[in-house]
Amino acid sequence: MVLKYSFRGLMAPVFTPFQANSRQDIFTEYIPSYGAFLKEKGVLGILVNGTTGEGVSMSTKERKLITEAWAETVKKTNQTLMVQIGGSSLTDVKDMAQHAEKVGVSSILCLPDLFFNPKTVDDLIHYLKFVSHAAPNTPLFYYHIPSFTGVNLSMSEFLSKGKDQIPTLSGIKFTSNDLDEGAKCLKVHEDLTVFLGADTIFSAAVMLGFDSGIMTTLNFWPERFQEIQNSINSGNVKQAMQTQTKISKDIENILASGSWVHQMKLYMKNQLQQPVGLTRPPLGN
Repeated sequence: MVLKYSFRGLMAPVFTPFQANSRQDIFTEYIPSYGAFLKEKGVLGILVNGTTGEGVSMSTKERKLITEAWAETVKKTNQTLMVQIGGSSLTDVKDMAQHAEKVGVSSILCLPDLFFNPKTVDDLIHYLKFVSHAAPNTPLFYYHIPSFTGVNLSMSEFLSKGKDQIPTLSGIKFTSNDLDEGAKCLKVHEDLTVFLGADTIFSAAVMLGFDSGIMTTLNFWPERFQEIQNSINSGNVKQAMQTQTKISKDIENILASGSWVHQMKLYMKNQLQQPVGLTRPPLGN
């Protein structure tokens, strides 16, 4: 029952651009330029409304607006589009799933229920079946990010069971440092895609067999991650580790005076001259 999903590679979780003088007004006019900027850097995949995109800080209406703007942009840039729909009531999640399918996104990504947390893999499957039925023709990915959600179930067990019960399941975004569990996920089914979501352990993940990632700093340095992949594939592990060390140190410097999304937005705006604005409350600036 695995729904075939053909994209493999590097996908940037994009920032939601807010107007320079307002964290409430979304600067949708920038999105076509943003898409072209990433395409020029070699980024062929886009994730909208994820953690980096502050999706859970926006209304359903706003999230649909962003989705529509990116859906139009990727038609011109020929990038694949994934939309994160979780973080709201199940009613709104299903509504956003239907909307995403209607505008023609390539896939949807979904968090677990953030209040009625699933306690078992079966609970999680039960929840995602509702989401799957709302968008029956669109590949569905589960967003595993236990440091935020508090839901830390076995993803290899989830994939093993879910592939037979969730009609549109295509894989997961694995945002965890538990690479032993990540490696188990890779072995469940050849048609399931496992995206790594952790910037600082990419080289180790590639050595274990990961071929795809969704990481914030792909907005900045996609060439570094491509270099890691090429180095490992050619047997030059030392070069790959040196590149990973540079990524990790630069991230450490970026985060020296603030939290993840805020500092990453500042880097995007100040170092790369991309007008993504500031973060929206409850995130501080």
